[in-house]
Amino acid sequence: MAHLLGAEALHLEYPTKVVFDSVSLGVNEGDRIGIVGRNGDGKSSLLAMLAGRREPDSGRVTVRGGVTMGVLDQQDTLDGEMTVGTAVVGEAAEHEWASDPKVRDVVNGLLSDLDWHALVGTLSGGQRRRVALAKLLAGEWDILALDEPTNHLDVEAITWLAQHIKGRWPKNAGGLLVVTHDRWFLDEVCTATWEVHDRIVEPFDGGYAAYILQRVERDRQAAAVEQKRQNLARKELAWLRRGAPARTSKPKFRIDAANELIADVPEIRNKVALESLAVSRLGKDVVDIEDVSVSYGEKDVLHDVTWRLAPGERTGILGANGAGKSTLLGLITGDVEPSDGRVKRGKTVQVATLTQQTHELDKYMNDPVRVVISELQTTYTFGSGSKAQEMTPSQLLERLGFASAQLSTPVKDLSGGQQRRLQLLLILLSQPNVLILDEPTNDLDTDMLAAMEDLLDSWPGTLVVVSHDRYFLERVTDDQYAVLQGHLRHLPGGVDEYLRRSAEIAKGTASSGGMKSATPTEATAHAEPKLSGAEKRAAEKQLASVERKMDKASAEIEKLNAEMAAHDQSDIGGLSDLGKKVSAKEAEIAELEEQWMELSEGLD
Repeated sequence: MAHLLGAEALHLEYPTKVVFDSVSLGVNEGDRIGIVGRNGDGKSSLLAMLAGRREPDSGRVTVRGGVTMGVLDQQDTLDGEMTVGTAVVGEAAEHEWASDPKVRDVVNGLLSDLDWHALVGTLSGGQRRRVALAKLLAGEWDILALDEPTNHLDVEAITWLAQHIKGRWPKNAGGLLVVTHDRWFLDEVCTATWEVHDRIVEPFDGGYAAYILQRVERDRQAAAVEQKRQNLARKELAWLRRGAPARTSKPKFRIDAANELIADVPEIRNKVALESLAVSRLGKDVVDIEDVSVSYGEKDVLHDVTWRLAPGERTGILGANGAGKSTLLGLITGDVEPSDGRVKRGKTVQVATLTQQTHELDKYMNDPVRVVISELQTTYTFGSGSKAQEMTPSQLLERLGFASAQLSTPVKDLSGGQQRRLQLLLILLSQPNVLILDEPTNDLDTDMLAAMEDLLDSWPGTLVVVSHDRYFLERVTDDQYAVLQGHLRHLPGGVDEYLRRSAEIAKGTASSGGMKSATPTEATAHAEPKLSGAEKRAAEKQLASVERKMDKASAEIEKLNAEMAAHDQSDIGGLSDLGKKVSAKEAEIAELEEQWMELSEGLD
C-alpha cells in the first residue's frame, strides 16, 4: 500500500511536561486509525502535528506530494454570518451540489433537520458542529483527520457517520485518523488503534475490542504495568466477549485466546445480589408511570406512557433530540407534572441526576478538591454481602482517576473531565437510590469511561441512562427503551432495533397503530426467529470445521516459526521465503476468523 504521510522523531513539550519524545509513525493508503489515550496525554496535539496545524519542537512530518488532508478541529471556526448552505457547499447552485450523491448523502445524514438558509450564528453549538462536519465531508480528501467527530451527534447521526466513512473510499484507498472516546465508533470504523501514553504512541491492530485484547496481553506480560488498569481492561474484554457478540465480529483476533484471558473474570454484575440490595433500600415500589401524557401548550410530547421502574433496574433511554427524553426524566424526578395519568413514587425514593451541566460544583469553584471531599461523609459502601467494599471519598477519587497531587488543585482549575468525575462523586456520596445519568460520557476518555462503568457495576440502586454513546449505554444497562413519536417503546433488540424503527418512521413505513407502551414480554414476542434444528446442526458442523482449519493453520505457523529460528540467519532469501509462508498462513487464519464470527453470530 502506498505511503500517504509520515512522522519522524516528533518531540513536543510544554514548560512543565514532555508530551512526546521521539515519536515516529506513518499512515498508508487504506489505513483507518483510531487514536485513544487518557485526557491530557496528547491525542489532539498528535493529530494537530500530523495535520500540519501545529509544529513539533523537533522532528518532522512529511506528506506525499499531491495528498490532500481535511481536518475537523474541536474549535468552532465557522463564519456566523454565512447561511448553512453557503458554509457547506459555498456558492454552488443547488442543481450542482444536489447532483453529487456524496454531498446529498452528507446533507441528508447530518443536516436534514436544519434550515438550509439559516445563519450559522443563530445555531446551537451542536448544530454548528454538524455543519462544520458536513462542510468537511462534502469535500474531496485523501486523508481525513477528525478530532472528536461524534461530539453533539445523536445515535442515528453517529451510525450514519460510521457508514459514510466505511464507504467513502475504496478498501485500500484513502486514510483516516480519528480521535474519539466513542468506543462503538472505533470498533465499527477503525482497522488500527494508536494508544497515546507515557510520551509514546503504541500501535495495535484492529478496532477497540481488538485493542483491548492486545492491551490485556501486553499488561499480563509486563509485570510493571499498573494492576488496576489491567483488571479494568480484562473486565471490559469479558463484557465484549460475553455481553455483546456482535461487537466482536469486527476485530481479527483469536476467540480461544480471548476466552482464555477472561476465564477467571467473574460476571461484570451480580444482578441478583444488586437487585436484592436495591429492594432492601427502596422497597418494592420505585416509580410507576401510568397512562401518562404530557403537553406544553398545544404541543403533545408524551402520549399514554406506562412504565414501572423497578428496584435495581438498569435502563437506557434512546430518542432523537426533542423527542421527549428530558420530559420523561422529569416525570421520574418530579420536575414535570403529567397533563393526564398519574405518577406514583415509593416513599423511600431518593432521586439524584448527573446533568450535562456542572452546577453542583459552582459553590466549590475556589476550593481545593481535598476541602470539597472533607465536607462529605467519611465512608461509602459499594456492592453487597461478602463483596461489599467500604471506601473513603479519597479512595473513590483515586478510583475515578485523580492523582494525590490533584487533591490540592482548586475545582475551577480542573479539566472538564475531572470536574465531571468530581460531580459524579458528590452525587454518589449523597446516597441516592435512583440515579439518572444524562449524557454522562461528555469530556471523559476511554479509560475513565471504563472506570465509571466499573464503579456503576457495584452501585446497588435503580439506574436510568440517557446517552448517545452506544457502547456506554449497552455496557451499563440491561434493558433499553426509546421515546418514539411520543410513546415509550421497549427495545428487546437494543440500539440496532431503535435505529431500524427510527428509519421506518423517517420513511413513513411505521404503522400508525399499536403504538402503546410495550412490556418487555410483549415486545420480545416480535424478536427475530431462531434457526431451525437442522439449520443449527449444519451451522455447528461448519463451525467445527472452521475451528479445525484454524488449529491446523496455527500449528503450521508454529512449525514455520521454529524453522525460521533454526534456519541459517545469514540466508536472507531463505528467511524471506519462510516469512512469506507465515504471512500467508496468518492471512488464511484471518479469513477463517471472519467465517467463525459470522457462523457464531448466527448461532447466538
